[in-house]
Amino acid sequence: MKDIIIERLEERGVKLKAVADIVYTLQKPYSENLSIDECLESVHKVLEKREVQYTLLTGIALDKLTEKGHIEEPLSSIIKSDEPLYGVDESLALAIANIYGTIGFTSFGYLDKNKFGIMEKLDTNHDKVNTFLDDLVAGIASAASARIAHQKRNEKEAKMKEEKEVS
Repeated sequence: MKDIIIERLEERGVKLKAVADIVYTLQKPYSENLSIDECLESVHKVLEKREVQYTLLTGIALDKLTEKGHIEEPLSSIIKSDEPLYGVDESLALAIANIYGTIGFTSFGYLDKNKFGIMEKLDTNHDKVNTFLDDLVAGIASAASARIAHQKRNEKEAKMKEEKEVS
């Protein structure tokens, strides 16, 4: 299933490296020796979760169906215009952002307001409907970032415990 998700993302113009770049931007201030490879690995780990896969399939399908005119009015116009009060796109994305705790929720809020990188490209592309996808990418990046934050914290605590035991 993960391969299908990656294929669907790529069909819509989203490369995992672009998502990893967002994760790197979020986490670099807190992890001086963070690598883009760590960020990419974290994105892959997020995409392995079945609930994430199902959420991505749903959001991407809704964007594509709207684009093809297969969603009834007035919902079609609401999705096409990315109506600010709609919020369902953010709700789906938050389900992904929260899989590693509330820190993902905070990161998502930041990314939703300050779209950059692939999220900005998706949000400003008027050839395709990406109402769900730009938020879903933010959800993936937020979750991957939260995963790294937890991992780095665990590494720091283990190192401190080890140093304490040696002394």
